Amino acid sequence: MPPTVNAAELVEIESRGRLIVAVKDNWYPLGYRDVNGELSGFEIDIARRLALDLLGDETAVEFRPVSNGERLNGVVNGDVDIAIASITVTAQRQRITSFSLPYYLDGTGFITTSPQVADLDDLHRIAVLQDSSTLAHVRQQLPNASLVMVSSYEEAITELDRDQVDAFAGDVSLLTGWQQQNSRYRLLDQVISVEPVAIAIPKGTQHSELRQAINHSLRQWDEEGWLQDRAAHWGLR
Repeated sequence: MPPTVNAAELVEIESRGRLIVAVKDNWYPLGYRDVNGELSGFEIDIARRLALDLLGDETAVEFRPVSNGERLNGVVNGDVDIAIASITVTAQRQRITSFSLPYYLDGTGFITTSPQVADLDDLHRIAVLQDSSTLAHVRQQLPNASLVMVSSYEEAITELDRDQVDAFAGDVSLLTGWQQQNSRYRLLDQVISVEPVAIAIPKGTQHSELRQAINHSLRQWDEEGWLQDRAAHWGLR
C-alpha cells in the first residue's frame, strides 16, 4: 500500500477549522447511531473532546462512518485526518499507519446464548469473523474447538440465535454492547487476549505535531480520570 501523501497536517486542520474523523456507526457502545440517528458512543465522545482540545470547539468535527475494512484506508489515502474506530494496534497495522497512545484496552472474549456454557471448556463450536485478528487468538488458545467462519456480525447473531454455535468470539467492547442491548446474550468472564485500542494517524514526520498533540490530550484525559469515567458511563470493562 503506498504511503500517505494527501493527509492533512495539524496546521492545515487548524486552518480548516474542522477535524475529519473515521468512526464506526454500528459498534455499540463505541460508535453507533442513537434513536434519533445521531452518532453517539465512547469513541464519539473522544472525537468531540479532541476537537475541543485541538480547535477549541467540540462541534468542529466531521464524522465519516466506515466499515472495518475501510478504517485504515481512509487514513492512508488522506480521506480523513485520523480514525477513532475500534482499531487495535497490531504489528501489521503499524506498517501502514501510525498510532496514538492507547485510550482503551480491549481483548478477545466470548458471548453465548446457551445456559449450558459456563466457561471456555464448554466451547466446542465457536463462530469467528473471517479474516479478523480474533481468529489467531482463538486458534492458539482453543485449538480443539471447531471454528465456524462468518462474514458479518449479523451472520454471527443468526448462528447464535439458531443455537448453531456455542459462542461467538470477538472484541469484548463489541460483545459488551450486545449484552447490554439483549438480555439473552451472556458474556463469559474469560478473556484470552488483551489488545490496546488507539487512534490511527498518518505516517510521516510531517504528522509528528498532530500525533504529539493527540498524545498530550490522551495523557491529560487519563490523569483527569475522564477516559475512565467515559468508559464506565458506556458500561465498558
